Amino acid sequence: MKNFTQGSLFPLLLAFCGLISSCESEKVVSFGVITDVHQDIMHDAEERLSRFVEEMNTIQTDFIIQLGDFCRPYDHNKDFLNIYNDFGGKGYHVIGNHDMDGGFSRDSVIKYWGMESNYYSFNQNGFHFVVLDGNDKNPDPNRASGYARFIGQDQLNWLKEDLESTEYPAFLFSHQPLRGEFGIENANEIRALLEEINDSFGKQKVIASLNGHSHADTVFRINDIFYIEINSSSYEWLGGEYQHESYSKEVHNDYPYISYTAPYEQALWALIEISSKGEIRITGKESDWKGPSPDEIGYPGRKDGIGSSSRIRDTVLVF
Repeated sequence: MKNFTQGSLFPLLLAFCGLISSCESEKVVSFGVITDVHQDIMHDAEERLSRFVEEMNTIQTDFIIQLGDFCRPYDHNKDFLNIYNDFGGKGYHVIGNHDMDGGFSRDSVIKYWGMESNYYSFNQNGFHFVVLDGNDKNPDPNRASGYARFIGQDQLNWLKEDLESTEYPAFLFSHQPLRGEFGIENANEIRALLEEINDSFGKQKVIASLNGHSHADTVFRINDIFYIEINSSSYEWLGGEYQHESYSKEVHNDYPYISYTAPYEQALWALIEISSKGEIRITGKESDWKGPSPDEIGYPGRKDGIGSSSRIRDTVLVF
């Protein structure tokens, strides 16, 4: 049972037909979102997650969600997971591709994190939220490359039924983007389904999709649906050609993959507030680079054309 009862992020004002009449009383939902903390790469991932959870507990958001590349199911990561579980409300999970590194299965991650399923939906304050799992294997081996990044037919069938059955405006979460060269391989099919749902209802039912994975601070609007990419809490990945040391030699000896990154000095996350009056308000964190910036070490830029950024910009989107 699955139902459990911009660009860069410059401020935007994008208006189109609303889903809910302005005559109705306003409903608001707020939630904290953090992604790509990478506990198994970053030496200070626990501190980054702690600051996020502490702030969300202070604000008393309706829920929190992490969008993947969180932690592998090692015994020694239980303290990290417990920090997330210290949130006073409901905490949700999205499975990232790196959460199964080291030979772990999806089922082991689901059990370790305490999830009920790898994809599911829930309602909060008059809004419908859908969590997708983009780690299915592509059935066409000629199209598949690298990490699995596909949404299979069973999940697509479930998604269609789930969206058609809800009475509320819907928002999606995934780890990999539903667009772009490095997104889910059948992203075009998924976006076509979302647009079909909106067309069949004659109004904007699917409002937005949020993802991690790209370590980017950006938002796109495609056929009246927002695709919001939330920056990593921890770093920009540069690769082996641009290895350098941003921390002490002791840190780099214990966490060698940090040298492949341009870390953010402070943790990044976002507070999202959605109003039934038709507004999505994103309040993000901003950081300095820890050590040299990508530009300072000669990094030529991301292959997807999105600029490197050590922040999540404040943004207002109107639907």
